[in-house]
Amino acid sequence: MNKKKIDINQYIRPCCRNFEPYVAGKPIETIKRELGLKNVIKLASNENPIGPSSKAVKAIKNTANNVFFYPDSNSWKLRKAVSKKFRIDISSILLGSGSDEIIELLAKAFFMPQDEIVVSEHAFIRYKMAGDLLDSTVVTIPMENYTHNLKAMFKAINEKTKAVFIANPNNPTGTYNDTGEMEEFLKNISELSCERKPLVIMDEAYYEYARSFKDYPETLKYIADYPNLIILRTFSKIYGLAGLRVGYGFTSRDIVDYIERIRPPFNITSISQEAAVASLNDLSQVKKSVRMVNEQRDFLYNELKKINLMYIPSAANFILIDVAPKAGQDVFREMLKEGVIVRAMDEYNLPNHVRVSIGLPKQNRFFITKLKKVLNRKRG
Repeated sequence: MNKKKIDINQYIRPCCRNFEPYVAGKPIETIKRELGLKNVIKLASNENPIGPSSKAVKAIKNTANNVFFYPDSNSWKLRKAVSKKFRIDISSILLGSGSDEIIELLAKAFFMPQDEIVVSEHAFIRYKMAGDLLDSTVVTIPMENYTHNLKAMFKAINEKTKAVFIANPNNPTGTYNDTGEMEEFLKNISELSCERKPLVIMDEAYYEYARSFKDYPETLKYIADYPNLIILRTFSKIYGLAGLRVGYGFTSRDIVDYIERIRPPFNITSISQEAAVASLNDLSQVKKSVRMVNEQRDFLYNELKKINLMYIPSAANFILIDVAPKAGQDVFREMLKEGVIVRAMDEYNLPNHVRVSIGLPKQNRFFITKLKKVLNRKRG
């Protein structure tokens, strides 16, 4: 066997040498195999346990026989469906293999080593990773009550600022900035004296859940007035298509033009495209999913109060729970042994927290039962 090695440091970009990969939640089958468990529920990745629309499943089956063809690289049918649904010109629509890919494409197109990227502490970690990957300086602003401090983020902007990331609602805190805050922030950005206004990248992955809150902003109407605004959404959450990876977004046609130039060809599979189109046409699945989350969120709030655990009120389909004085990692590992996958929050600088996705009623009852058992064991 050839044991010769190359000196990878002679090849790798310096900013990638200490780059840490995104830690994805473990699949159910992996936990069953590793721990020898028969029954496992996953409440770690904010998936929709109701599952996809029956229309989407039918579209997947109907498309399966044609997968020997490459997909439509421009995803024309999906673009047209998104355009019709949201009443926005096709030239203003972004599509990607999950909104993760769109974030990375934006970084590749626009971020440079001399740039600064403004993010919030405890915000979705992929924003910081995008800046780090392109060797930009990531400026992290502390949150206020676990919510984006938009005033502080605005004050951090200078002539080097290329982009500001805002997750609304934010993952993992579940908090959101209301209409008044968002309008003030966008107005302040537009009135900056610098010639190049920073991109405002608004991640609305949990939009469908949050819009049931009356003061949650409907940002799509701002696109025409703020050409530097980019709104990201996804089919992974409420539409239940996490396994198919389809993200979309809205912005000015100039930004879309450059993202399209660097977008990988055939990045959205034909099955994914058809399932996404079908999902947009099933309002009942969305309404059912929102209703379930609203009801079960209240159930979990009440149960957490009974065991004196602090939590952050959420506008999304998950809850951030403070398990102090216990470490989140310890609770995570003990819950795994009980057949429940939750998410520890160390990578978000929240070492005494876990994030739990809101599941079906039976799953949530099981979670609470096991959480009580773990906490009592740890306390004993």
